[in-house]
Amino acid sequence: MGAFCLKMKYMLGIKGRMTQIFDEKGSAFAATIVTAGPLTVTQVKGKEKDGYEAVQVGFGERKEKNIAKAQLGHAKSPFRYFREYRLPAQAGGSPEGVEVGKTMDVSVFAEGDIVEVSATSKGKGFQGAVKRHGFHGGPRSHGQKNKERAPGSIGGGGRAGGRVAKGMRMAGRMGGDRVTVKNLRILQVDPPTNTLLISGAVPGRPGTLVEIRGK
Repeated sequence: MGAFCLKMKYMLGIKGRMTQIFDEKGSAFAATIVTAGPLTVTQVKGKEKDGYEAVQVGFGERKEKNIAKAQLGHAKSPFRYFREYRLPAQAGGSPEGVEVGKTMDVSVFAEGDIVEVSATSKGKGFQGAVKRHGFHGGPRSHGQKNKERAPGSIGGGGRAGGRVAKGMRMAGRMGGDRVTVKNLRILQVDPPTNTLLISGAVPGRPGTLVEIRGK
């Protein structure tokens, strides 16, 4: 049904590998390749019916047999991901002119735009306090030879009433959190291949879904 452009710069993509890019002065910049969009509007929410104004978009593809009937009936297409966002108040707060079925691609961004990228960080499993929290560990001296990575005392005695205080930094599951990196720069936009080059590293492993928001 054609393309549209919201007053807010927003895009979904899949993180790829890292590379480097050179500017006209010959300076090298580390960059992450993101295959982004196109996004298709699957629902437009309004105050009268839903109580708030927002735009829901679909991204990616998957086999129809792996999609719930209700979801397929709602979107009319086998999208892999759905996301919903509201327009900021300074942008008018209204999705007027946006219709179900319209699309949006990476051309909403331009080279030099400052963006923030959100994604799920790499899961690292159960890790000790040295890796998880950056503890320095103990010295290999004074009678200890294999306790460099031990966390040390966690309470007891007269500390915190003889109990382990809430929030104590200890070993545990690490990673798998939603992480947002701000003030990244768009280095290159390539609409024919739906590709963005974003400065620096973005959260997650290759293949992770990322959300890109412009300022």
